Order: sequence, then C-alpha cells, then structure tokens
Amino acid sequence: MRESDRVFPTGAPGGDRVDADALARVLPHRYPLLLLDRVIAFEDGARIVALKNVTVNEPFFAGHFPGRPVMPGVLICEALAQAGALLASSSRDGIAAGSLLLLTALERARFRRPVFPGDQLELEVRSLTRHAPLWRMRGTARVGGMVAAEADFTASETPPVAETAAAVHPTAVVADGAELAADVRVGAYAVIGPHVRVGGGTSVGPHAVIDGRTTIGERNRIFQFASVGAEPQDLKYRGEESRLEIGDRNIIREFSTLSTGTAGGGMVTVLGDDNLLMNYAHVGHDSRIGSHCILANSAALAGHVTVEDYAIVGGLAAIHQFVRIGESAILGGGAMVVHDVPPFCSATGDRARLRGINLVGLRRRGFTAEQLRAIKRAYRLLFASGLPFAEAQARVAAELGDSPEVGRLLAFVTASKRGVTPAVRRGAAAGDDADGDAS
Repeated sequence: MRESDRVFPTGAPGGDRVDADALARVLPHRYPLLLLDRVIAFEDGARIVALKNVTVNEPFFAGHFPGRPVMPGVLICEALAQAGALLASSSRDGIAAGSLLLLTALERARFRRPVFPGDQLELEVRSLTRHAPLWRMRGTARVGGMVAAEADFTASETPPVAETAAAVHPTAVVADGAELAADVRVGAYAVIGPHVRVGGGTSVGPHAVIDGRTTIGERNRIFQFASVGAEPQDLKYRGEESRLEIGDRNIIREFSTLSTGTAGGGMVTVLGDDNLLMNYAHVGHDSRIGSHCILANSAALAGHVTVEDYAIVGGLAAIHQFVRIGESAILGGGAMVVHDVPPFCSATGDRARLRGINLVGLRRRGFTAEQLRAIKRAYRLLFASGLPFAEAQARVAAELGDSPEVGRLLAFVTASKRGVTPAVRRGAAAGDDADGDAS
C-alpha cells in the first residue's frame, strides 16, 4: 500500500489524514454504507479502533423502527467488518492495493445492548490469524465503555478488478483527444472537448459541456447543463491556451459555469477539492477557489477572485474582481462584496460589512474555545476598537502573536490590495455576537 494511503490514529504522526477523504481512499464503501468516521488507535497488522457517530438522520432509522429508532445489529457487524478491512488495507503487510476484503463468515455474534441515535460506537477489531487469502478477526462494539455487540468474522482477499472502459452514453459527443479514466460515466447529450482530461470515478450529467484545456480530478459529480471550461467572459481574451484545473470530489450542480484563465491573470482558473457549487454558481476567469468551499445558488465570482478553504458564499452574492475571501469566512445571501473579507469573518449587505465572527463554521471545523477566544479578541481590536488600523495590527501581533489563526488573519489583512471590508460599528463587543450566522 502507498504510504499516502495508510491510516494513522488521530494525534499520531500522519494522523491528520484520518478523515472521510482518507477512509474513502482505502475503503470502497460510500455513503450511506460507509460506517466509519475516524480512527483513534492503530497497531500495524494487529489492532484498530475506529469511531462511528450514530446520528438521528441515519437513513436506516426511518424504518428501524419508526418512533423508536434502533441501529440494526447487522449494520453494527458491517461497521466492525469495515474496521477490519481498514486494518488489513492499511497494514504494511496487508492486502495489495486495489484488492478488496470480502466478508465470508460471521460467528458467535452477540448483541448486548441497543444502539440509539446520539450514541458513539467505538469499534475495536483485532486480527486473530491470517492464512492468505483468509483473515480471521474479532470485533467488539462499545458505547460509553459498555459492550454493545461482539462477533468473530472471516474475510477473504479478492484481487484488483481489471479496469474497464468509460461508460459513455451513445448520444454523448466525446472529441478525439479527450482522455477519460476507465470508470468515468458520461450522460446523454453531454459534450466533451478534445483537450479535456477527466479522472476516475467522475460522472458527467446529461447535456453538460466540458471544453477548453480542462483537467478534472477524481470522483467529481458534474450535473446536467453545467458549463465547464468555456472561454472566459473577457474582451481581452485572444484565444490563448489557458486552462481550468479542478481537483477531486467536487459537486458542480445544474447550470454552474467555470471559465478558463487568461493571459492577464496567470492563464489558469483553479477549483480545489471537496467543493459544492450550487445551481447557477459562476466562477470567473483566473479565479482560485480552495477546498471545502460552498458557492450557493447564483453566487457570482468575477475574474481574479480568490476564495480560501472552508469559505461559504451565500446565494445571489456577488464578488468584485480581484477580491479575496479568507479562510472560513461566510458571505450572507445577496452580499455585494467589493473589498477583501478577512478569514473567520461574517459579512453581509450591499455594500458588504463585517458582522462578526463565523462561530458556527469554526465550531463545525473543530476550533477549540481557546482558538475562538483569540480570534474574537483579534476581531475586536482590528475592527471594533476604533484604533487606527496600523496601531490595532501592532496590538494584535503583540498580544496574540502566538495564535496561528490570528497570524493567518494578520497576514491576510496586511497583504490586502483592495482594502478590507469595514465592520458595522456596534461597540467594542462586536466580535462577541454574530454567532457566525450562515443564514
């Protein structure tokens, strides 16, 4: 197995890779049957402990049972089997890359207590014996330290499946020269140009058009009528061979548009990983969008816009060219943004004004109370203290310079060329309200 695909426990060297993306690279399961959230312990070839947060919106609760939801025992066993597969796949002497571990026997299964919405399953699996291609394992599921279920199981290694050709609908038009990975799916009447490259697991919906020198990564979902890689809407464009680069696992919904770059802006438009572009979202030429961002319905980015990781652009919001949107910032619906919006901030209105800190978004990212206090203190000094901006920056650097988040905030505002979006004046405590309203 490649070192980049191995799984490590949270807190261990490399442990920051244990997230849904890392699990998806190792396990073939996908929602709603991917039943692991993260790994908290890993002993190479011997033992793994994973967690599953059981939420009330799990799809199986709708019918099991209405009015008294209980997690099916067979799915607890499935979660243990997935943890076992993760152990086998991630161990140095485990199964080969591309192979699958298929469950062949389940023995001595015992269910000690029900599992309800809100419970956190701790899934411990130990390897008992291995005689290729068979693995024997013992799994124990606990809730709050109490055993909920336990079982022994056997699984068999299966070799990698041979690649097959991309599935292209007969009415789709794929130009000579286009490169499609083996498991790409192309819907009816879609059009793909000659300089397009599409990575594995990506689906292209009916009537979607992908053109230009466009490179698309793996496991993206491009919905019907999207326009990806068309010429930029720039009168200065003269047909230069500019590019559009799209990462992995993005969702590009109906009628979204993404343009290639121009000679005046670096020749490339970039969309990172794990972004959601809702209906009619527009990404202008030479814009750069990070990862884990959301562009809501009809959000419009002019050319040369930068949107950093985890930012959210509300519906019908418009961003002026060359504006930067900082990490984990959120723009309210209909915001008209003409200046840079700093990291971690919330901005709304026409013209947009800062309203406070995006607390909801930061909490969802797992920011600690200490990190939030530092960010809120920096916000108050920079935008709500009434101090001259240079003096406020100096005080933030002196008082909060040990905070990496505050350091990124300061670096952002210092580098601003268009100016920073001003704050609504609400007194010295402005950083304390604005619970990061995502509405």
